[in-house]
Amino acid sequence: MAAPHEVPGRAITIRRGQFWIPGERVATPGGTVQRAPMFVQWEAPPDGAHPLPLVLVHGGGGQGTDWTGTPDGRPGWATRFVEAGFAVYVVDRCGHGRSPYHPEVVGPMGAQFPYEAATALFLPDEVRDEQTQWTYQREIGSADLDQLVSPMGPLPADLAESQRLDADRLGRLLDVIGEAVLVTHSAGGPLGWLTADARPDEVAAIAAIEPMGPAYAEFPGLGALTWGLTSAEITCEPPAQRPEDVAGRRIPALADLPVAVVTGGASAFAGFAPQVVEFLAAAGARAQHLHLPDHGITGNGHALIFEANSDDTVKPVIDWIRAVEEDRP
Repeated sequence: MAAPHEVPGRAITIRRGQFWIPGERVATPGGTVQRAPMFVQWEAPPDGAHPLPLVLVHGGGGQGTDWTGTPDGRPGWATRFVEAGFAVYVVDRCGHGRSPYHPEVVGPMGAQFPYEAATALFLPDEVRDEQTQWTYQREIGSADLDQLVSPMGPLPADLAESQRLDADRLGRLLDVIGEAVLVTHSAGGPLGWLTADARPDEVAAIAAIEPMGPAYAEFPGLGALTWGLTSAEITCEPPAQRPEDVAGRRIPALADLPVAVVTGGASAFAGFAPQVVEFLAAAGARAQHLHLPDHGITGNGHALIFEANSDDTVKPVIDWIRAVEEDRP
């Protein structure tokens, strides 16, 4: 078997770098430490880029590598966005990947992400025949499934606090790079809504890939979307006295914001996506359901960002972002 660098592939010239969004300084018996910094890796075309950069926010127990590669070693969506002319900023959410986690500072960890949960989420047996784009091995002990599960770690046990931390760091990232389009996946979905709430003038649009939902859903062992589509509090008008009052109220940060809720044809998330769109539209967003089969792309599950046809699944998203840019005054 050839080494990865010996496998033929498309050459791409890029500019790249990395930096940190620091966390708060916390005094401990051992000295002053930092709480929950966020690692940021960026890439851009060699000569200029589209006006709006993209911020790629991974889901659940994953990390930024969800966007940079696939289980079979192909380039991920991040590379395809750069090839399309966009600058991309890929984050490791607080406590994930290269963003360090210490429970005495960040808070208790949740459970480690098991193989069984990964298979139930990304390649459930009940849609095996429809999920034709999962061409990788499926069995626990297989090399492909090892590649899928290896980067997955625990989430903070307090889902609301985890979302608050991430939204704060993402907001401060936007303070550095300026107005941007957020591209979120799965449990990263709530961070799109919360980051817009934190920096309404710096979020130009949100492409939510298979976002968590529907509103007020509970996820055993993980937490609940207490405030509609988020676990952390989000601002609405008139102000909500209780989390359950958010539904149907205007969320000022989402007013007239372009949002695409993107789903695969073999994903359970497609079933409740219309409810997510309805909730966002009631909040004031210009929300639409971008269902891949409607664009001639079939056979995809929850992992559509790194399934076998990931080079195809990204194309409608690129087209949608370009249309958002063209529609701007």
